[in-house]
Amino acid sequence: MTHRIRTASSVAIIAALALGATACSSERADTTSGGSPSSAAAADTLVGIAMPTKSLERWNKDGSHLQELLNKAGYKTTLQYADNKPDQQITQVQNMTNQGAKILVVASIDGKVLAPALAAAKAKGIKVIAYDRLINGTPDVDYYATFDNYKVGQLQGEFIKSKIGDKKVNLEPFAGSPDDNNAKFFFSGAWDVISPLVTSGQITVPSGKAPATNQQWTKIGVLNWSSDTAQSEMQNRLNSFYTGGKKVNVVLSPNDSLALGIAQALEGAGYKPGPDYPIVTGQDADKANVRNMLAGKQAMTVWKDTRKLGDQVAKMVDEIAKGSQVQVNDTTSYNNGVKAVPTYLLEPVVVTKDEVESTLVTSGFYSKADLGL
Repeated sequence: MTHRIRTASSVAIIAALALGATACSSERADTTSGGSPSSAAAADTLVGIAMPTKSLERWNKDGSHLQELLNKAGYKTTLQYADNKPDQQITQVQNMTNQGAKILVVASIDGKVLAPALAAAKAKGIKVIAYDRLINGTPDVDYYATFDNYKVGQLQGEFIKSKIGDKKVNLEPFAGSPDDNNAKFFFSGAWDVISPLVTSGQITVPSGKAPATNQQWTKIGVLNWSSDTAQSEMQNRLNSFYTGGKKVNVVLSPNDSLALGIAQALEGAGYKPGPDYPIVTGQDADKANVRNMLAGKQAMTVWKDTRKLGDQVAKMVDEIAKGSQVQVNDTTSYNNGVKAVPTYLLEPVVVTKDEVESTLVTSGFYSKADLGL
């Protein structure tokens, strides 16, 4: 599925927040006052931002960027990280509710356990935006902002398909954290491209860890997107199924955190960067992984410019606070088991070694010094 989006610089976003935004595809946000939007909406609004962990680079960037945008626009914010512990995040959401937050932005750890906390927030008239990860099993999530996560997987699968051509290869697939709703979309997008090649025999999975269907992805899921767990799993597969000179040619890694562990395992098994190094995929354009790409240890990453996600969520917060139209561009694709959550989707982009400067550096996402260029 393809969606056309509009983006702007942070300066333009802040100006838009100050003036209020008008949407072309939207839903009406409820106004608690029953009157016209107030120019003091920002000053009167506390926004709670709940992020999953500080252990992954991207969440630090996401949280600080969104907080900076909202603070510059005059909003009061509280930003909390939950160390990948669902109970801790529940407590943080409850505390934000009790502190008088009017809007909650939640990047959930476990999208199935927040329902009671969000019900309590709803009872106080608080609006909830799910940030990048859908919150499941509750009617009390109002909006969702994310990237086209099925397309993320598609891009990984299509990259692998284009690189192997007609060659027969050995592939090892990995999937993301079973408690992350996005992980199923990443895997499905990739596996819809790759599984026909497994069926035809062009791709062999020596470990046998090839799910028969997309729905079985959790069997190869790596809890908490742990680099260490991915490294250990890859080492086990290499030691058990790649003896006697057999080599792995491709590793489907759904994100950069897993790709780091996989690269460590490959290095430990004697794989060296060069023409015969396995194709390893990724996602997020984390700094360490971009450096690995430049060093020939990772073939690609799917870049989700999370600055644009933050920009969009900041606009949605502003629209809610002022009782304006809330911009969405998908009202059917993301059903959380209770409702189809109105969603704003952004487009992901493939980045390879040859495109690092033209995308990541030119955009200002990294400087040359960040990447050792």
